[in-house]
Amino acid sequence: MTVLIYVDTRKQVGDRDHLKVFANADAAETWFTENDPEGQWPSNTKS
Repeated sequence: MTVLIYVDTRKQVGDRDHLKVFANADAAETWFTENDPEGQWPSNTKS
């Protein structure tokens, strides 16, 4: 099983928004589009 993890380094460890865990690249990409459109989405993610 593969998951993608986003770490928001602006948040403190333990903060609810410090980590985001995505079940697949589509879920992560959707979240990035809606929440961090200028963020760095890696273009070389593996499936």
